[in-house]
Order: sequence, then C-alpha cells, then structure tokens
Amino acid sequence: MIRVILNLAFLVLLVAPSLEQTPPAATPTRMRGVVEKLDGQALTVNTREGPVATIALAPNFTVNGVVKRELVDIQQGDYVGVASMKGTDGKLHALEVLIFPEAMRGTGEGHFPWDLQPDSLMTNAAVAGIAAAPTGRTLKLAHKGQETEIAVGPDAPIVTFQLADASLLKPGATVFLTVQKQPDGTLTAARVTPEKVGVKPPM
Repeated sequence: MIRVILNLAFLVLLVAPSLEQTPPAATPTRMRGVVEKLDGQALTVNTREGPVATIALAPNFTVNGVVKRELVDIQQGDYVGVASMKGTDGKLHALEVLIFPEAMRGTGEGHFPWDLQPDSLMTNAAVAGIAAAPTGRTLKLAHKGQETEIAVGPDAPIVTFQLADASLLKPGATVFLTVQKQPDGTLTAARVTPEKVGVKPPM
C-alpha cells in the first residue's frame, strides 16, 4: 500500500510541472491599420497604435471587402453589428453599422465593450424594430433575450461584407482583422477585412 502511494505521489510530481507549463489559450485581439506589404502568407501592417506587426495568414485565409450601404437598406429582421457610444443625452449613438450577410447571422451575438473609440460598445443583434428619429433612425436590437436601442444618424458609416481576394491587400489599404498571439509570439489570422473601392472598414 505504501509503495502504491509513493508511486502515485511520484506521478503527481511528474505531471504537475507539465500542467503548469501548458500555455493559456491565445486571446483574440482586434487590429486596425494600413497594409505595408503582403509577402506570400505574411501580412505586414502599420497598426493604428503605431507598431508595425507581421501576421501569418492561414493557408486558406478569407478576405471580406466592405461595400457601402445606406440607412434605408437596414430592414427589420436583419442581423447587424453596431458600434456605439453613449451621448450627452444618455442614449446610445451609432459610430458605424455593419449589416451581416445572412450566412453570418448569429456572429458574436451580444452587447459588450468595443475598442473602436474609448468607452465604445458593440451590439451584434437582430433588428427587432426601426423608428424615425429627429435625425436618422433608431434601431431596436434584440440579443439573447434583451433589447438595446441605438440611434443611427445620417453620418454613421453603414457597410456590409463582400467576399473578395488577396488583391485588395495592397500597400496603403486600410484593414481590420482579429489576430491570435501564439505561445511563440507569432501573430496569426484566418480572416482579413480590407477597404474596397475607397470604402474603409469602419469597425
């Protein structure tokens, strides 16, 4: 019995260090910037924050260009992503609106902090109602059993995604992407959203 206990204790000593050394799962980080170059699968970006970053793109990475839409294009039932900030009137006002393609319905559903601007928020939800506002419209957004109202003014950029290819990743193009930092420090990404025909990703 004593030998069994000693053997178990020895196994715990062997396993414990390996558990401690297991790296945490990579945390996704949003990146905004301008393309410096694309070299094969390596995308170099001059980031909004200043540093230059090189991202290893997945072999089958996706490119989603952005195309302009109008406020009248937003229909009840659409699935949207709206970045917003609270105004002096206490209401949320849209900084931008993304109309998701139907195939992306449900993406990131919820209402949570965003980093487009300090104290900004993101609401990914279905449009449950549209009402006239003094300027623009007010969207009632339904997400996970809750509702959030956001005023969309006439100056808020409104876009949707359009499948594109790597030809848009040319020097000087504005891009938005979500990167993962791997244990060895490498940055990776599976999707890139670049500007298209002068329409920059506003998110």
